[in-house]
Amino acid sequence: MSVTRILIMGAAGRDFHNFNVFYRDNPNVEVVAFTATQIPNIEGRLYPPELAGARYPNGIPIYPEGDLVKLIHEKQVDQVVFAYSDVPHEYVMHKASQVLAAGADFALLGTRHTQLRSSKPVVAVCAVRTGSGKSQTTRRVSKILRQMGYRVAAIRHPMPYGDLVQQTVQRFADYGDLDKHQCTIEEREEYEPHLDNGLIVYAGVDYERILRQAEQEVDIILWDGGNNDLPFYKPDLHIVVADPHRPGHEQTYHPGEANARAADVFVINKIDTANPQAVIQVRNSLRELNPNAIVIEAASPLFVEDPAAIRGKRVLVIEDGPTLTHGEMAYGAGWVAAQRFGAAEIVDPRPFAVGSIKATFEKYPTTGAVLPAMGYGEEQTRELEETIRRAQVDLVLVGTPIDLSRVIHIDKPFQRVRYELQEIGQPTLQDILQAKFGR
Repeated sequence: MSVTRILIMGAAGRDFHNFNVFYRDNPNVEVVAFTATQIPNIEGRLYPPELAGARYPNGIPIYPEGDLVKLIHEKQVDQVVFAYSDVPHEYVMHKASQVLAAGADFALLGTRHTQLRSSKPVVAVCAVRTGSGKSQTTRRVSKILRQMGYRVAAIRHPMPYGDLVQQTVQRFADYGDLDKHQCTIEEREEYEPHLDNGLIVYAGVDYERILRQAEQEVDIILWDGGNNDLPFYKPDLHIVVADPHRPGHEQTYHPGEANARAADVFVINKIDTANPQAVIQVRNSLRELNPNAIVIEAASPLFVEDPAAIRGKRVLVIEDGPTLTHGEMAYGAGWVAAQRFGAAEIVDPRPFAVGSIKATFEKYPTTGAVLPAMGYGEEQTRELEETIRRAQVDLVLVGTPIDLSRVIHIDKPFQRVRYELQEIGQPTLQDILQAKFGR
């Protein structure tokens, strides 16, 4: 039997996982390349032999996705596997058309071949889009489970942007671990709030090894999803968050629609700030996709240290990066807080942007008059700091979930915007978790 030559399209996450669990030890295939997009500076690297396994002693090269068609011809690729998230269905089929026209097959791997089974119960928190509110939902779930007496660890969807071998299995118990692993701003945004709540966090590259280590110290695994990707572990309870600020996206984005169809529970978040008609539209849409799932409605109330200090000020708003970029949101919690607490003006950061921050605005033109907290490496972090320094404002509102001042110097008065999940009415997450795992 001839060996099928595979190219995996990814973004340093789902692509590596699919390789590890389905292709790495498969004698019927040879993975000849990865391509990379969405995240800066991940192409041009090598998926290292230490992770690629005995069948790949030289590792596997990672190329820019722009080289896709050329690579299909040069490497005689038989099949291209699409393995990243938070993209429109139409986008996926455009990529498929490129691949098919170049002569290769186009494939997507399903959960049967990519979800690992745990010896412990798994609660997965995923979403239909980036920025729907997974993080605060995950924090709420972890708090409830620990109040029920369970030991819990959050395992976060991968963000391996550094040395892949060193990042094979990462365990975070305190802020020192964030520094030790040289975490990017995006990584800190996901890990710090859990650490603040006393929760251990795992992440990395090899999610089989990560799972087996976590199983040794906890009773329940909490999968903390990334983008709108499917869980890497087979869940015993699958919670999916939807965003009424983007009604209709639950049916038009990959793999968010698959998440919606697989969900046990929906959380329709942000109903306190969304148009009521949009909430109804999302509720009806989710019922159409998955009529058997339980629906919870929730708010994300905002908190700042000094609301009065915002009133009348010219404000620069900083928001979570992925929510604004491939999440396609034009605003977030910081923008809502500026409006709610009476800022005189939300100052557009684009005239002050430098380097890769300026390039980010050019690549993602739907980003509104807010600054994405981009920080994929030291150079971009410095450029973020310089953009803030150049901004002519009275106050900075930081809507990311971390203390950004631990990473960069903010040379102006600033306040953090905090938000947590608050269920409205019944059922609540407490009700569902108690029914499932009560003892």
